[in-house]
Amino acid sequence: QVQLVESGGGLVQPGGSLRLSCAASGFTFSRYTMSWYRQAPGKERELVATITSAGGSTNYADSMKGRSTISRDNAKNTVYLQMNSLKPEDTAVYLCNAAWLVNYWGQGTQVTVSS
Repeated sequence: QVQLVESGGGLVQPGGSLRLSCAASGFTFSRYTMSWYRQAPGKERELVATITSAGGSTNYADSMKGRSTISRDNAKNTVYLQMNSLKPEDTAVYLCNAAWLVNYWGQGTQVTVSS
């Protein structure tokens, strides 16, 4: 059974940091490109960051460049998103995605940036 389980979300003040984790199981994690997406209420889902299967290449949305780092540990079947200098507009549900021959999605973790 394929599972992507996100964790690490929560309430943080503007300027704060969070580290999201996505634990994968049920598929060959090391073969998949992993991404983080986010979706805010009333807005379309948007790509935040992507990392290739071996971790050799990463890409970021312009809105998150310089403030976030995506990484993965293929031995632990886990992908991470470190987010710094968070802003209220970063408030969203953050979802983990695995892509190769098929796409898998997690349920998401809520990130709320507010004072």
